[in-house]
Amino acid sequence: MTDSSIPIEPTIEDIQRARSAIESHVLHTPIRHYPVLSELLDADVWVKHENFQLLGAFKVRGGINLVSQTSQEERERGFITASSGNHGQSIAYAARAFGASCTVVLPEGANSVKTGSIAALGAKVIFHGDVFDQSRERAEELAESEGMRFIHSANEPELIAGVGTYSVEVHEDLSDIDVLIVPIGAGSGASGAAIAFDALSPSTRVIGVQSAHAPAAYHAWKSGKFEIYPMSTVAEGLATEGAYTLPIRILRKRMKEFVLVDDSALDEAIAQYVHATRTLVEHAGAASLAAAVGMKDQLKGKRVVLIASGGNITTDQLRGVLG
Repeated sequence: MTDSSIPIEPTIEDIQRARSAIESHVLHTPIRHYPVLSELLDADVWVKHENFQLLGAFKVRGGINLVSQTSQEERERGFITASSGNHGQSIAYAARAFGASCTVVLPEGANSVKTGSIAALGAKVIFHGDVFDQSRERAEELAESEGMRFIHSANEPELIAGVGTYSVEVHEDLSDIDVLIVPIGAGSGASGAAIAFDALSPSTRVIGVQSAHAPAAYHAWKSGKFEIYPMSTVAEGLATEGAYTLPIRILRKRMKEFVLVDDSALDEAIAQYVHATRTLVEHAGAASLAAAVGMKDQLKGKRVVLIASGGNITTDQLRGVLG
């Protein structure tokens, strides 16, 4: 994709407009202080609970915003997307809310909690490929052959503006934030956070985190080069073999720090969330805490917000972590 074909990045004004568009469809999720996590990190630690959001993840914000801005002609054609799970839920939910059909292509062996929710929302579910990027290629083929409106999981300004609304809520609900740590898979959530805090609180340091077992976005952010990397992470919400142009362009401009964590640290962070907050997060949702533990010395004495981006963990995954 050339620079001229990359969609225009959204602004803080786009995020504010998105908030008006989605507010009747989604929840204003809580941000909570946890003494156990504060003691663990020797910092003032807060958690933004997007794992409490409708469908158990932040993605629904973006889906609603995007579909709310489509034409009647696009809705009549129907929507198709590819997803590892949470993005697919968001588009299925938004399509149903606006009276459109929806098809979601998922990798074989996708998270059963998420796939079950997508089907229950009325979307057609297709399994294709071992990894997300193979599912995306199939969705693009079907969009071309059947005339559906393809929705990319990252290169969509309206998605980024929509998910950026959780960062506006964080800013409104809590002052004097030193550090915000955000999981990165495709990169929409981190992009929205970087845009929002760049405008509203530029002194806040936004830090992205990705699994070391799916490092494509990290390497693209560092080098500006888009290459395929081996992907073996258990965190399906972070599981991409490649990076995507629009979020990486935003993050390279606005985000100053990006770290990788091992999958074993994600497992440990899930257990720490259960102990400290009595709530469930999926592996991607645990990434912010895993990163914070790994960089504890840098966070000492600071006010830190962790984005718990989703809570759609399967019972088998939870047993494995807690066992």
